Amino acid sequence: MLKKSVGIFNKYIYFYFRFKQEEYMHQPVRKRIATGVILLTVLVLLLFSARNLFVRKYIDRKLEKIEEVRRLSIHYDDIHMLGLSGIQIDGVSVIPLEADTFLQSRSFRIKLELSELFLFKISVKSIEAEGLNVSFIKNNNTSNFEFLYHGATVPEAPVQSGAERNFAQRTGKIFGLLFKLLPNNAALRNLSVSYLNKGDELLIEIPSLTIRDNHFTTGIRSTENGIQSEWVCEGSLQDKEKKIEARLHARENIKITLPFLNYRWGAQIQFDTLAFKLEQIQKKSDLHTVRGQAHISGLTLHQQRISPDTVLLDQATLDCLVNIGKNYLELDSASLINFNRLDFHPYLKTEKNQDWHITASVNKQDFPANDLFASLPRGLFYNLEGLRADGTLSYHFLLDMDLALLDSLQLESSLTARNFRIVQYGNTDLRKMNEPFEYTAYENGEPVRTFEIGESNPSFRPFQAVSRYLPLAIMQSEDAGFFHHNGFIPSAIRESLILDLKERRFARGGSTLSMQLVKNVFLSRNKTIARKLEEMLIVWLIESNRLTTKERMFEVYLNIIEWGPLIYGAAEASHFYFAKEPSALTLGECIFLASIIPKPKHVRYCFDGLQLKPYYTEFYNVIINRLIDRGLITPEETEGVRPEDLKITGPPKYYLAGPDDIIR
Repeated sequence: MLKKSVGIFNKYIYFYFRFKQEEYMHQPVRKRIATGVILLTVLVLLLFSARNLFVRKYIDRKLEKIEEVRRLSIHYDDIHMLGLSGIQIDGVSVIPLEADTFLQSRSFRIKLELSELFLFKISVKSIEAEGLNVSFIKNNNTSNFEFLYHGATVPEAPVQSGAERNFAQRTGKIFGLLFKLLPNNAALRNLSVSYLNKGDELLIEIPSLTIRDNHFTTGIRSTENGIQSEWVCEGSLQDKEKKIEARLHARENIKITLPFLNYRWGAQIQFDTLAFKLEQIQKKSDLHTVRGQAHISGLTLHQQRISPDTVLLDQATLDCLVNIGKNYLELDSASLINFNRLDFHPYLKTEKNQDWHITASVNKQDFPANDLFASLPRGLFYNLEGLRADGTLSYHFLLDMDLALLDSLQLESSLTARNFRIVQYGNTDLRKMNEPFEYTAYENGEPVRTFEIGESNPSFRPFQAVSRYLPLAIMQSEDAGFFHHNGFIPSAIRESLILDLKERRFARGGSTLSMQLVKNVFLSRNKTIARKLEEMLIVWLIESNRLTTKERMFEVYLNIIEWGPLIYGAAEASHFYFAKEPSALTLGECIFLASIIPKPKHVRYCFDGLQLKPYYTEFYNVIINRLIDRGLITPEETEGVRPEDLKITGPPKYYLAGPDDIIR
């Protein structure tokens, strides 16, 4: 109907001015001028009165192209001009085909730059919007917002492979979209943005957002799965420079909880104030460079896989330079991270070809040792809180990992000290293993037994009171270089990481005996990143500073290790399985005890009746061959050492006799 009306109007204009032209040519000069002025005035008036028809026709034509390219349905109730350069659109809706509604608005008012309009260019001067609702909805593998970063799409077209993705191009589109949505001047009232995925809902409400001369301020109300918080955001937006600055803080000194993270990753991040700057400093078709700066205060983090406790990071500053290419993202080494008293320059590159290739490195030379311990986040390293040290430290880290060629993985990590000295211990005295101490064994996070590691415990045995074969068998199975390394075996950690990545699970650990001991004596049984980091740092402190001798460490290990359900220490294990002192254990019996350590609660299933299962033959042969090859025993000592010759003479023989009985 609109197109038909515009067509009739155009024909009317044509014939009217054709008639007037013939009349005009037969008039005197003065009359011609007067007539010309009148005709021009009439033309302007006609064009002005018909501007709504022309605007609708123009916008409809543009919307048709957008609908075709983006596979959308765009509807409006009414559209009309406001003066010469203003446009109001009422009742707008944007609905992707075969998806949920993406955008709804009661009214849009757009004011264009009049000078640009005369040059047939469209430049938005200001925007006013009332009742604008934007909904990001994801259902399984489909979403209603894919059109934002994809071009023309056809339903049958194949999805781009990872190798064909253009990160630089996508970044350019995101930056363009960001600055187009927020012009130099704007007034948005009753704005809401929501995200819905698998029953989880995030709602951001902005009662009023004002942008005046590139500066903005607004209040924000966030509701995530029923939990509400209010923020204040203020800053500036520079379209030509592609730069945004903002400061975010909560009302009434209440911490801000970042939305989206809790249901997505089970993480809660809170802070007092966040100030950031984001600037696009280079733009090419295949390379974008973005500089970002951020400062955050009162930062807390809670995520069960990181730590069971809330982690306080306090102050943190980030100055980053990010290069975004066609198939890679790179954090330049010029970037700087600072938290508390520690700062360093990280490097990170993730490149996508057929598979991901990740490179990361950190190198920090000769910095005060106490800066490290004073900067440790509270709640992450309980035992080390309050520790003070003198001297200097240097740290080197390198990870080069191609997921398509995992066997080529490189992993380097080293912390070296110079003139290092512990001035004051923290919550835990790391020398406690040198004296008798109480040890608590846990089951499923609950304490089950507490006993002393010392002479007052009748089950305690000194290192010299144990068969020499037992430490030898354990080391060949768990950690052959225990008496020679400084707590870590980088090659073992690398190999375990490769295996874990190949099998996509924690298939094998790279822990040394030192790490196992520290975990049992000092730390909780929670399998978290925090516990692993604290474990490694405590091991380094003990081993590098010789806080406890290797022999005493092994002695403690032999007296606390679990050798079956509620069986702890070499003495209890020796009497339980063989009814003898640990000093009297044979080579074959020691190899059997070493085999139990990885899975002590599964010992019942190692037997067919009173005989070890056949697969133990290979384990016995491996341990024996290692002992002979390293000159720790003679071939003569191995005569008659076979798993089938093992005799269980202690209490388990009564339980093993019946297939339905369980060792207790």
